[in-house]
Amino acid sequence: MVSNFASAIVFIIQTVVGLYLMFVLLRFLMQLSKVDYYNPISQAIVRITNPPSLPLRALLPNIGRIDLATLILGIILQLAIICSVMKISGGAIFSLIYLAWAIVGISAIILDIYFFALLISVISSWLAPYSTHPALLLVKELTNPLCEPARRLIPPLGGLDFSIILVFMGITLVDEYLVIKPIALTLRIPHGLIIGL
Repeated sequence: MVSNFASAIVFIIQTVVGLYLMFVLLRFLMQLSKVDYYNPISQAIVRITNPPSLPLRALLPNIGRIDLATLILGIILQLAIICSVMKISGGAIFSLIYLAWAIVGISAIILDIYFFALLISVISSWLAPYSTHPALLLVKELTNPLCEPARRLIPPLGGLDFSIILVFMGITLVDEYLVIKPIALTLRIPHGLIIGL
């Protein structure tokens, strides 16, 4: 019974804090991609993430397009999830290795955001190619900086954009084979601790 209760608490923490972490990382990527902040979805994400990020923003300035305050907030949230889950699971409440786990976790989630944003972009280009829905516009603006270098290598042919396949391959290689998963294995991140790993 205790094990089931602990598992339920872990699930709630990972879901609730993980969802908020997604909004924080979306805000970070929005700044990186210079999306339109007049988009109502962009404004909602900024409003949701403002309370904890404003104090950090006073201490940590932006470095070019890198929103350092939001990135640090994301790492803090990921670290809070890890510490909470480890404590509930009977581990230490804090260890320096958790910081490395948090950074790997943030990187994995960012790659997942890009992967699913690209997937949405591809599907919407088939179903609603000329849609001006704010969500689709935001997805397009988020993925454009990632897709532009690939489009220079493989220009659209007959109205079909095959460069997206190259971007999908790049994300999968970095995530599964070259960086994220190998580092996660090296750091011995417990399976299921971090969403996306």
